[in-house]
Amino acid sequence: MATPRVVLITKADCHLCEEARDAVGRVTAALGLEWTEELVDNQPELRDRYAEEIPVVLVDGVQRDFWKIDEIRLERVLQRAMAQ
Repeated sequence: MATPRVVLITKADCHLCEEARDAVGRVTAALGLEWTEELVDNQPELRDRYAEEIPVVLVDGVQRDFWKIDEIRLERVLQRAMAQ
């Protein structure tokens, strides 16, 4: 079973980011996975790439969702990644 790498890209003072943290946390906890968070505030390359889409969820480096995180879709993506 593969372990997908889940990264949530956020920025400071972002109410959508707070909701995304909760959503990603629920989904990954239910699947026994861990996730990391990266702030764009001090990373110009991330800020330039994702400026209008934050928060963004990446699974194994591929953007899977942004703004409002769809927990059902994220769970499906992660289950597929784990099955590989």
